[in-house]
Amino acid sequence: MTAASCAFFIAPSSYAGNACEVKSGATTAALVELYTSEGCSSCPPADKQLSRLRQQSDANGVIVPLALHVSYWDAIGWQDVFAQKAFDARQRQLLANRKNRVVYTPQFFVNGTELRGWQNDLPKQIRQINAQAAPLTITLKSNPLADNRITVSADVVAHDAKTNGALYLAISESALTSRVLRGENSGVTLTHDDTVRLWFGPVPLAQGSGRLQQDVNIPAGWKRDQLQAVAFVQDQASGNVLQAVSTAQCKQSKGL
Repeated sequence: MTAASCAFFIAPSSYAGNACEVKSGATTAALVELYTSEGCSSCPPADKQLSRLRQQSDANGVIVPLALHVSYWDAIGWQDVFAQKAFDARQRQLLANRKNRVVYTPQFFVNGTELRGWQNDLPKQIRQINAQAAPLTITLKSNPLADNRITVSADVVAHDAKTNGALYLAISESALTSRVLRGENSGVTLTHDDTVRLWFGPVPLAQGSGRLQQDVNIPAGWKRDQLQAVAFVQDQASGNVLQAVSTAQCKQSKGL
């Protein structure tokens, strides 16, 4: 998609009148992208690892996890309802300027760089990224509207007007379950967290800044208390993610 948008989770109806505003900090958040599939027998352990990231991180760790389900496993027996071809393209794009250009699942990227030793090395990689000063600030605001709609604005301001980058936004959902009937995971019930439902961007920054605003419709079948939004800026030349922020901060502090 090319639309510029973002969204946040809405908690149950008792929180319907609340709004959310989050701002990225002075240090760099770790955007952890997992490329996965329900048709891949080696993916469930990686899915669980992503789900446990926040609990296993340091007290001051800043982590923004995303699970992107790819579609290229669908042809061998099980169609992953969360898979999108846009995520296939995103995975290939992340490897376009790297020495290794092999796409596979499960495959982890941390701030745009592949991490093959994710079983052991994720905590160290996250700490190293969190220790870096962020070159820009992202502010994400969201307000509920009538009829299951949300209006969201994302503002980016870089410390240096010459900073090049593009803004991406995603809506993810957690606590999803699937009973797989065919393929490599036949007979297994899978649980997914931080699963990307909608993906928007890239929208280039202009002179180190940018603003996006759009209304978003929330489908009735989605668990509104499990939805959140992620906004991040990526250097299009190097592929490195410069900063990220998530509305999970609102959920942790007060709900919405």
